Amino acid sequence: MVCLSNASGNGAAPCGLQSLTAMKRGCSVVMLCVAAIGLITFGLGVMSVRFRTSAISLRTTILCNLLPSLSTPPSSSLKLPTDSMQNESFHSTGHDACDLWSGRWVEDRGKKAVYNSSSCPVLTPTQDCEGNGRPDQAYISWRWEPWGCQPPEFNAELFFRLLRGKTIAFVGDSVARNHMEALMCILWQTEVPENRGSKKMQKWYFRAHSVTVIRIWSAWLVNVSIDAFDFAPADLVKLHLEQADTAFMDVLPRLDVMVISCGHWFAKKAAFVRGGRVVGGQLWGDRRLPSPPLSSSDAFSIAMETALTAIAGHAQFKGLTILRTYSPDHYEGGAWNTGGSCADKVRPLNTSEIVHNPYTDLMRRHQLEAFTAAQLHIKNSSKLRLLDVTPVFAFRPDGHPGPYRSRGLKVNEFGVHGKLPPQDCLHWCMPGPIDTWNDLLLELLKRELLTMSA
Repeated sequence: MVCLSNASGNGAAPCGLQSLTAMKRGCSVVMLCVAAIGLITFGLGVMSVRFRTSAISLRTTILCNLLPSLSTPPSSSLKLPTDSMQNESFHSTGHDACDLWSGRWVEDRGKKAVYNSSSCPVLTPTQDCEGNGRPDQAYISWRWEPWGCQPPEFNAELFFRLLRGKTIAFVGDSVARNHMEALMCILWQTEVPENRGSKKMQKWYFRAHSVTVIRIWSAWLVNVSIDAFDFAPADLVKLHLEQADTAFMDVLPRLDVMVISCGHWFAKKAAFVRGGRVVGGQLWGDRRLPSPPLSSSDAFSIAMETALTAIAGHAQFKGLTILRTYSPDHYEGGAWNTGGSCADKVRPLNTSEIVHNPYTDLMRRHQLEAFTAAQLHIKNSSKLRLLDVTPVFAFRPDGHPGPYRSRGLKVNEFGVHGKLPPQDCLHWCMPGPIDTWNDLLLELLKRELLTMSA
């Protein structure tokens, strides 16, 4: 260091003062270095804590993102939080991602039915609305348009190409059958399949495309018995809530895609078994039940988590599971057996017209909770995705058979007992809005199966 003497007269600081200044600057540099090292050390500690808690934060983040408020009715502009989970797989396929479950219904007068009961022999007569005398057909001429994208209508050749050499199964109750039959009716127009089914399982094989479609009846997704159990009498249905139904679990390793759903049968009479004892019931009670007894909706929640977790953790299943959420009904003025009706519905609802249904929202919420839990139990290369039809189809009371579930009595025709016949505001007309389920299903298959084969 060069010191300038004060005698030089150039105004420079004396040598001692300059040395002191330099020392202070050096100390400042040292202190900055120490502080930097401390920050790095602290950061590494935080990273370590964050790493150790990543599983907890992941579960919390997913759950918080998945569960919208029950006080918010379905809306054409409602953006569901399931996108954050599904978009990751969408982006990996190279497709432009969009929220399939948030959008609007758009009238498309050029949209025509591609099948009817004459061209599709597997169409259940109670869903053949046109054949049962429904005079209007406007319910067919609407398409779902998600915000930010427009998935194409169902393409049978693309479906066959994606599923070549594979088996797709529909597991659930009569609404799952409704969904499977809508798919079969579209595919039937391209190739007539071979019936390889049995009393236990419907099975169709499209030989030219090497694709198998099956349906497995599992109304509760858990094992069921009717023998006497604990204090529940014989012939009463018992739902063993901690045992996934062997009807689909036994064939799971042979499946490539499974579309699973349930819910509506939890309103039927049954006893609930958990922990080796009867803990509740629906339309049945006993003074020996615990207080409070397990409710039907809570039993549904347990059953959903049991089934999805068993699938996700199955070591030999490497396929794609698609959870189809709760299908909304549109009964007004009563239930199916107490005069409930949807007879005057001829177009989709506007957002302001939707009647909030807390029970439907609760059932969907339980499904999303089970979906979240199962995601955290995946131990193999399988995938779990959502087909979230609940908010999309809250707009479509016009899509049900209503009074046109048979060729007999209609809206204002009384039966022999002086009562109007029951209406069906749960299942869906075929052809009709349910065909959109398969448009959305194909979009999921395209994104997920292309990823798996990449």
